[in-house]
Amino acid sequence: MKTLTIQPADSLRGDVTVPGDKSISHRAVMFGAVARGTTRVEGFLPGADCLSTISCFRRMGVAIEQESETVVTVHGRGWEGLTEPESFLDVGNSGTTIRLMLGILAGLPFYSAVIGDESIARRPMDRVVDPLRQMGAWIEGRKNGSFTPLGIRGGNLEGVEHVSPVASAQVKSCLLLAGLQADGVTRIREPHRSRDHTERMLPAFGVELTREEGGVSLRGGQQLSGRDVRVPGDISSAAFLIAAALIVPGSRVTIRNVGLNPTRTGILDTFREMGGAVEVEETGEWTGEPVGDITVTASSLRGVEVKGDRIPRLIDEIPILAVVATQADGPTVIRDAAELKVKETNRISVTAQELRRLGAVVEETPDGLIIKGRTPLTGDRCDSHGDHRIGMAAAVAGLIADGGVSVSRAGAIDVSFPGFFETLNRLAHR
Repeated sequence: MKTLTIQPADSLRGDVTVPGDKSISHRAVMFGAVARGTTRVEGFLPGADCLSTISCFRRMGVAIEQESETVVTVHGRGWEGLTEPESFLDVGNSGTTIRLMLGILAGLPFYSAVIGDESIARRPMDRVVDPLRQMGAWIEGRKNGSFTPLGIRGGNLEGVEHVSPVASAQVKSCLLLAGLQADGVTRIREPHRSRDHTERMLPAFGVELTREEGGVSLRGGQQLSGRDVRVPGDISSAAFLIAAALIVPGSRVTIRNVGLNPTRTGILDTFREMGGAVEVEETGEWTGEPVGDITVTASSLRGVEVKGDRIPRLIDEIPILAVVATQADGPTVIRDAAELKVKETNRISVTAQELRRLGAVVEETPDGLIIKGRTPLTGDRCDSHGDHRIGMAAAVAGLIADGGVSVSRAGAIDVSFPGFFETLNRLAHR
């Protein structure tokens, strides 16, 4: 079990980049796998989750080459080119892999068995299984298909209109991928707008879709065509460096070539509302995604309330937002974030637990957290709980905690940010 320690820093200074966006890396490989022709992906995130996606599609007969850690070539043969896997499709720890892949498998006329690790076995699959069954897919699994392992036999799908009770890009993307193989129109509506990487990338592969008030729709029977994809830096990874620069006195950090998709920039809006000096310069667009540079200067912060449609735009950043909130004047209240309970861990409970180890005053609520502001942190040993975002949040806390922080099970961080500790240490002046 890997344990790494971060010591307090006097300041953070420098220009850096962050690994490729995890959500976009997954989709580029999946869409390339079902497209006709070659898809070349530059800036691919070589983390464990995205490698699980590659492994699963290789098991279905798709030739995928890794020219380097961050450059991947996918030789797609269309929907009909995928073949029945001879063994389990193992998604590891990747919720994106399993939920989006189920949408693809739902339309394919063969049997697949899908498994994952212990964390995946606890994550609810009925939110995609139930609507896929309504479309005509046969899916069975533990607790009536609510949990892995899952068996699926696809084909003969009919388009549906699905009203999702949660704003989930995974649910939406799963059903759009199934809908591309269905007869008729598939329409998905959600209570708040979730991240829209799928809607931005599918047209680049030749798919026609319609964005509507509160949702998106497309017609089945469409083929994808391979293309080149350039993956921007992951704003969810950048958020940890942004947070560190905000709370370590004397810091000024610039992060280059970060994805600035507006469905993902809720954390930037929130840090600015807290009084953070966060400057954004948009520099271009890569495969439908806005990209730019983010410069952050250490700031005096104040507590805020975060809720409603802001939550889907920063759901993955809430653990690091909680760390920043400990250094703001006044309380920070996070509401409407019950979805955190079914991530890699129960991130509400685990975030509160690990911050309390460091002396923070944190109250759990049924759908969020209340964090008391301007609280000095004291070094201790924290546990990632096998969750990359919890591990990174604890490490950032170590930059300001008296005595530093040791993070056990730190290897989990490689899921989304290989080289995270090295990047922090390169920026740190001690």
